[in-house]
Parts: sequence; structure tokens; C-alpha cells
Amino acid sequence: MRQERIERASLYSEVTNRIIAELEEGRLPWVQPWDSAACGCTMPQNAGTGRKYSGINVLILWAEVVAKGHASQRWLTYRQAEAAGGNVRRGEKGTVICYADRFTPKAEQEQARSEDREARQVAFLKRFVVFNIDQCEGLPDDYIAPMVSPDPVLAITEADALIAATGARVNIGGGEAFYSPSHDFVQVPPQAAFHEPINWYRTALHELGHWTGHGSRLDRDQKGGFGSEAYAREELVAEMAAAFTCASFGIAPTVRHSDYIASWLSVLRDDEKAIFRAASQASKASDYLLAFAGEGQ
Repeated sequence: MRQERIERASLYSEVTNRIIAELEEGRLPWVQPWDSAACGCTMPQNAGTGRKYSGINVLILWAEVVAKGHASQRWLTYRQAEAAGGNVRRGEKGTVICYADRFTPKAEQEQARSEDREARQVAFLKRFVVFNIDQCEGLPDDYIAPMVSPDPVLAITEADALIAATGARVNIGGGEAFYSPSHDFVQVPPQAAFHEPINWYRTALHELGHWTGHGSRLDRDQKGGFGSEAYAREELVAEMAAAFTCASFGIAPTVRHSDYIASWLSVLRDDEKAIFRAASQASKASDYLLAFAGEGQ
């Protein structure tokens, strides 16, 4: 159990330090330079099950795709590659991702029953090692077939449909983009105000990311004032939610919401679990939005 706690702590710090290093270089790990990557802007997924990865694993796998120049966003475990009739090439190094969940120890269940109370759950983090299909050989054709990226024009049309389907009050106009929790509306400047119109979508989806946190929806803490730690945490969630939603539509915007890098660094340095929580909340926010387009997982 002690060794498990040590491994869990080291994984938290390992991933957090990697994100911090990217931010210190002025790069946002959730807005990758897709034009320099060998594959398109889309969400990473398991080649065997087709299930899209979520939370912190999206950031880990996106970073690995860009760093290693992989041409695909599909991943497999060693056993999954073998089960599919292929194998991981000799000498290839896998990428560590994680699975987070909660369970109730048997002793706690019994004690809670005797004390007539709810049993307390214990969080756990489990490591998995996955390999990109570029690192494998002998896989079936359907595993290695190119991933179909949405047509950019169609993707934008779908994004428009999603925004409308949410039923959110989206006011177009003015020179600032923001979400008002107290009045529950989104304000976004017109597309003409953006040097590249595609960046309007990232901004709109960022503000809708905030919209998902309203008390009547996902109920996140949105009470923090500008410059506070709570404000920085919520901005981090909305920023990644927009990135995940854009990637799900194949939208690769060029805008960089980098105004908050210093405050994000402060949050991450103070709490090594912060990026894990933010990425998990961002996935939930993105899934909430994508459900309006029938894309939620």
C-alpha cells in the first residue's frame, strides 16, 4: 500500500512537472501546434475499443504525438496489440497514462455499517502503458486505417449547430468575451472582430465551457474574483474544455489564451493534483457540450 502511494504521488508530480515545463516555455499543452504535427487535430482514442481518452490522458497523449511525430492518434496496450494479432516493435518505449477511480475498502464498509453511516471511499490512481499504432506491426487494417478528420467547413457548421442546441443565451457584440454566472449568459464579439474567423469558435466554446459550470449544470465553483486562485482554476477548466471540444470537431484554431499562464503556474506549483482535477472537469464540460451535437462519450 505504501509503495502504491509513492507511485501515485510520483505520477502526479511527474505529469504536473511536465505541464509546468511547457507553460514556462510559453506553450499551452492543450493547444498543440497541429500544423507541425504529423497527424491532424483530433482526440486520441484506443485503437481496439474506439473509446476516446479523457482528462489528463488527452494532454499526455497529445504531447507525445507532437514530440514523437506520430502520424496517428490511436493507441493500444501491449496486450491489446497482441490480442489483435500484431505486436509492439522491439525497442519501442511506451507512454504512461493513468486511470483514476474510487473504491470502498471492505474494512471501511463493515465499520460504516456498524456505525450506521455512509462508507468513505478511497481514491486510487493506476498506471497504464500504451503504444501508438506507429510503434506496432502486424495490426489489422481497420486498426491502422487513417483516422477520418471532419471537414473544416462541416466542422464549423456542426459547431454552430451545437452552440444553438445548447439553448445558452449567447450575445454577439461588444469588444470582450466573457460569461456572466450571475445572469447566466455568454458574450462574444462578432466574427469580424477576429483576424482569423475560426478563432471565434474557440472563444465561443471557451465561454460555453464556463457556462457548463453553472449551478444548474455541472455546478463548479465560479465565485472566485479576477486574479484569485479559484478564478485561475475555472479559467484552466474552460480553456481545456474548449480545446477538447475543438479537437472533437477537428477545429485547429491559432489563438492562444495565454493571459493566465502566470496564475496557472501558481496553481499547479501549489497543488500537484490541480491539473488532474482541471482536466477531468474539462472533459466533463466538453462531454456536456458535445452531447448537444450527439458527440458526447
